[in-house]
Amino acid sequence: MIDLAAYGGMFLAAFLAATVFPAQSEAALVALLLAGKQDTILLLTVASLGNILGSVVNWLIGLQVERFRDRPWFPASGKMLERARALYARWGYWSLLASFAPIVGDPLTVIAGIMREPLWRFLLLVSISKIARYLLLAAVTLAWFG
Repeated sequence: MIDLAAYGGMFLAAFLAATVFPAQSEAALVALLLAGKQDTILLLTVASLGNILGSVVNWLIGLQVERFRDRPWFPASGKMLERARALYARWGYWSLLASFAPIVGDPLTVIAGIMREPLWRFLLLVSISKIARYLLLAAVTLAWFG
């Protein structure tokens, strides 16, 4: 029997963790892995899909940033946006391989949208990054505690 609450919670935690909302998908994954009641491959798949989809939302937000740039409530100044553009232009799409990283990963996915990174390349690089992170986390967790 599939535990929809566990998998749904994992998906939601992973999705939110990839957006601007503060969430910890790693803690949720480790807890579920250690509980040992769900299938490891299915947990990794659900976590990866949720996290990748959250990054796609960030990319979509990035596509729309220019529309809101001059609004008083907009959280980033024009100078900040230009600096982000310059950094992305310097490191290019390969920087998306760091999209798994705390603090810098989520803004990278927004910047990719601002820079109009093609969706296919964005998905490829972000997927590699996110899946590798969860695989490594699962391997370490299960080797140390499993």
